[in-house]
Amino acid sequence: MGRIYLCLFPLWNIVSRRYLAGFCRTVSTSNAAIGHFAQYPRERVETTFTPRRKLTQRCNSSFCTAVTMAESHDKEESTKAKRQPSNYTGQAGPSKRAKVDSSKDKSRHNYKHKVFEPTRKTVGFDQVMFNETSSYIENGLRKVQPYFFTFEAFAKGRWLGRTVMDIFSSEFRAHPPEHYEKAIKLGRLLLNGECVKLDTVLKDNDFMQNTVHRHEPPVVADPVQIVEETKDLVVINKPASMPVHPCGGYRHNSVIFVLGKEHGFQNLHPIHRLDRLTSGILIFAKNLETKHRMDAQIKGREVKKVYLARVEGEFPEKAECDKPIFAVKHKLGVCHVCPEGKPAKTTFERVSFDGKSSVVQCFPETGRMHQIRVHLQYLGHPIVNDPLYNSTAWGANRGKGGIDSTSMNDVLGKLVTEETERQGKGGDSSPSPGDNSAQTVSSETEHAPSEQSTDLDPKDSDEGSKVKGQGATVDPICDECRVSRRDPTPKELVMYLHALSYEGEGWSYETPPPQWASEGWVED
Repeated sequence: MGRIYLCLFPLWNIVSRRYLAGFCRTVSTSNAAIGHFAQYPRERVETTFTPRRKLTQRCNSSFCTAVTMAESHDKEESTKAKRQPSNYTGQAGPSKRAKVDSSKDKSRHNYKHKVFEPTRKTVGFDQVMFNETSSYIENGLRKVQPYFFTFEAFAKGRWLGRTVMDIFSSEFRAHPPEHYEKAIKLGRLLLNGECVKLDTVLKDNDFMQNTVHRHEPPVVADPVQIVEETKDLVVINKPASMPVHPCGGYRHNSVIFVLGKEHGFQNLHPIHRLDRLTSGILIFAKNLETKHRMDAQIKGREVKKVYLARVEGEFPEKAECDKPIFAVKHKLGVCHVCPEGKPAKTTFERVSFDGKSSVVQCFPETGRMHQIRVHLQYLGHPIVNDPLYNSTAWGANRGKGGIDSTSMNDVLGKLVTEETERQGKGGDSSPSPGDNSAQTVSSETEHAPSEQSTDLDPKDSDEGSKVKGQGATVDPICDECRVSRRDPTPKELVMYLHALSYEGEGWSYETPPPQWASEGWVED
């Protein structure tokens, strides 16, 4: 056989070189390939000319590829048939993007621990959130009953590879490490729905939950008045001391929550914003179309805004300030006049002067952060009771004419010191040093520490004991439940700055002037 093979091999070489070309042009239309291309008509059958020296290789690869693809397709169809339920209709299901949370996708990414999702999946505020606690009026203040609240967050990139103790001690420094140890015993700190240890190292996609006992600062008891309501808008007269949105220590004592709980408004879109200490006109849109239309007018400076302020000293008949405003730190909420700031312009007209202070109409043409307050400070007439821009921290002249940027660090340090002293005395709960957050919490009476064991699960004790006669919960590990703070007076929570009116194309809204702006008013 070996000799026969050696004799026939040269002949096979000649035959393959001369006649294999024609055979290769037809081999791709074999039964297996025909079956494949019939199911995938977009694939083109190979009919192009190929040099003879590569014919054998090309023939084999083309034929094998066609057969392999057909077999793969048959195998895929068989696998699909096994996966499909008995009631499968053949209709297309959701896209891969829509199925990103399916178990198949999670296994594809090799998740080695249980994946958790936030308990809330809706956007905005609803009745479930409104029912977290209740509020009441006392001594001219609106107060909120302390309540339990769970913060939820996925592990941030900077948290990965760090222990829970390291994260809380460096980024959540409101409590000492001992507090978090007690919180773990009570089941307040959870990782992926399970109790966590302080030395647990966070991984990607870890889901953290921290249940805390919240004490909200009080606000003035003035009601949120509805100035006008249409099918597209809700216009209110915002009381001073109340923030528009939940922020810092405020949640139920915010305009959004009060409108939802007491007036039934949900999913409102603010057209503009007011500082927490500022009162007056506040406009909300009921739908996005109206919001975008109103936003365009405000951004195009087509809206005329009028504010009232009571300022120190005798203000000139008319004045204008067009100095740029720079936000030192948005988180702190402190601004000052600085060449590197954003353009800003405000015009002023004096309304009255009582020998000590002046009531001034303010017409801001731009909408920078704290614009009216900063420009009045620069002109040497800060708002009478402005806790931030009428502070001695700015120097003897209270920041008149501006200050050098290199001095801002000293100013910030002094503002923080003043706020710390104010909180220690139990005074105004305005934040430090701006008014974007608040930490001071008031309680009318001193609550003795609960005798409840810290080893008990909060679920077994109704999340804490009840304060007799008040209906408020007391948390055994809450520091605020153990201290007593003097309630601020309503006067301490009001700043003499009021949004009097807003006017645009085809609409105009106005509120009555506040009492402190009336002629002949005398401060108590």
